[in-house]
Amino acid sequence: MIQIQAAAQEQAAEIARLIMMAMTEECCLHFCGEGTGLKEFEQMMTTLVEREDSQYSYKNTLVAMHRKKVVGIATAYDGGQLHTLRRAFIESARDYLQKDHSCMDDETQAGELYLDSIAVLPAYRQQGIASRLLKATAEKARSIGIQQVGLLVDYGNPTAERLYLSAGFRYLNNSTWGGHPMKHLVLDVKPDNHTHLYEVQDITKRNSFTDII
Repeated sequence: MIQIQAAAQEQAAEIARLIMMAMTEECCLHFCGEGTGLKEFEQMMTTLVEREDSQYSYKNTLVAMHRKKVVGIATAYDGGQLHTLRRAFIESARDYLQKDHSCMDDETQAGELYLDSIAVLPAYRQQGIASRLLKATAEKARSIGIQQVGLLVDYGNPTAERLYLSAGFRYLNNSTWGGHPMKHLVLDVKPDNHTHLYEVQDITKRNSFTDII
């Protein structure tokens, strides 16, 4: 039985590994400076998940649990808080990765709950877990009075785009992130519980690069 629930701080290491899975190895290495790699990136991400003032904080994360194991995550935060929440990443990247990311493009905006990362362990895909995480994220937006869930999908990933469109997301505008052209998709969240969110396959997704089906 899979349970969707709020994450706990002690799950930080598991959550960090799932976020990295969603980001893909290529993306993680993109952020690494000379002489650093995936080991340092994982250490950094674990500390960012443990914190309460980070975009990757456990407080911004929903987890899918099978018994005591984290098998899926959805990390989402108020887009209007991006610059405040991103400070932790920028500071940590200087310390752990020896690289300055202070000039990163904005990946979200005020007025949306930004779905930064969604991931499901390979052994647990095709069981509707990603769909449940998406629904829980929409409910989270509704509960805090935000009327849209937003995400970015890579232009080079039409398969993932079709999945999100089939789940009720719609195209809003073009964007860029990490040097990649992106499409900004949004899901309208109705206060009357009539959000149009349909069943989708389990996916692993990061806003920057490729989605893994």
